[in-house]
Amino acid sequence: MDQSSHLTEHARVTEQYASTDNLRTRRDVWGPGPAGVSPVDVLRTTVVSAQPSRLVEIGCGTGQFARSVLDEAPGTDYVATDLSPAMVDATRALGVTAEIASADVLPFGDDTFDAAVAAWMLYHVPDLDGTLRELRRVLRDGGTLHVATNGEQHMAELLRAAGGEPLVTQFTSENAAEVLGRHFEHVAQRDVETRASFPDHAAAQAYLASFAPHLAEALAPFDGPRSYAGHTSVLTAH
Repeated sequence: MDQSSHLTEHARVTEQYASTDNLRTRRDVWGPGPAGVSPVDVLRTTVVSAQPSRLVEIGCGTGQFARSVLDEAPGTDYVATDLSPAMVDATRALGVTAEIASADVLPFGDDTFDAAVAAWMLYHVPDLDGTLRELRRVLRDGGTLHVATNGEQHMAELLRAAGGEPLVTQFTSENAAEVLGRHFEHVAQRDVETRASFPDHAAAQAYLASFAPHLAEALAPFDGPRSYAGHTSVLTAH
């Protein structure tokens, strides 16, 4: 990605997350897939079972995940970060320690944490390898990075129905292990199918409008509820 593309993507992401509305709209449609498994639950269980004493999350969003970890492991020293002031405010409102920080320039010393979380956000960062180097820097030897991301066919059926194409990003289920392997010796991946459910056409339009208004306008009307498959992955790297 050239410098102008970096700047364009950075501006788009900044606009996307200037408030919590778009993220909440997207988050609220998701539920477990056919196996009854939620990728958020998989990620949380993986984090909690590792029993980290100090943990940093980058791109914490509204803080729901951080709060859920602390509810299960209240003794964890959890620091959430996000570039968006609105997201940091929402996270603090849940009683979670949070601060504004860029993922590739974290305000922490070397070897500060024994775990880190990057949930559904590494496809946004302007410098993916720079961000992973920064996470490696703040993690202690043997520390673990917990990651969640989407596959190339995530919500592809809905996107195609609106005249779009699948969202193929820089960090997907298909390449995540290889990318993480450039910075961590051991990487494990679990793929999880999930479902997005919409009670009606307007709800599906609202979802699309949260990131691609032109697709929302192009989505042909339909009657009754619909659901679409989502393809996600949860990875650990150390």
